[in-house]
Amino acid sequence: MSHTILLVQTGKNPNTRTYADYNTVDECTDGICKLFEEHLKKLHPHSPSITYDISELYDFIDSLTDLSCLIFQGEPHNTYLPFNKDWIKERIYIQLRKQAAGK
Repeated sequence: MSHTILLVQTGKNPNTRTYADYNTVDECTDGICKLFEEHLKKLHPHSPSITYDISELYDFIDSLTDLSCLIFQGEPHNTYLPFNKDWIKERIYIQLRKQAAGK
């Protein structure tokens, strides 16, 4: 378990900055997918179901002004290390592959 803080800025205005924290990196990547799904629901409010592929998720991530994760590194340093959009996309890909394989 690695406590993870997700930092998000959706627009150029600093008032669009927000954060969320999660107990694990996997929970954080799930949170990013849910953020995208909520975005899609706002775009298509009358659709009974929404589907998307990973390239659309990546485009959404790239469209955000800022998206990064701070992941807690335990002993001996007890610090948070930052990770950027490319790292986040790679982690999402790995997690989605695991889910598709039923793991």
